[in-house]
Amino acid sequence: MKYYVNENCIGCGLCESVCPQVFSLSDEGVAVAISEDVPEDSLESAAGAMEDCPVSAIEER
Repeated sequence: MKYYVNENCIGCGLCESVCPQVFSLSDEGVAVAISEDVPEDSLESAAGAMEDCPVSAIEER
């Protein structure tokens, strides 16, 4: 499973704080997701980050 951060991102950093193995903030101040499949041990926290995103900017791909 992979995740994608869409243009709705406001750069709040919640996803990075919940799942830093998958999400990080770019130099532009918005979140990005790793391009690889989410590691097995990060699936639950990545899903939590998607659910908790205040602007629904995280999508499954």
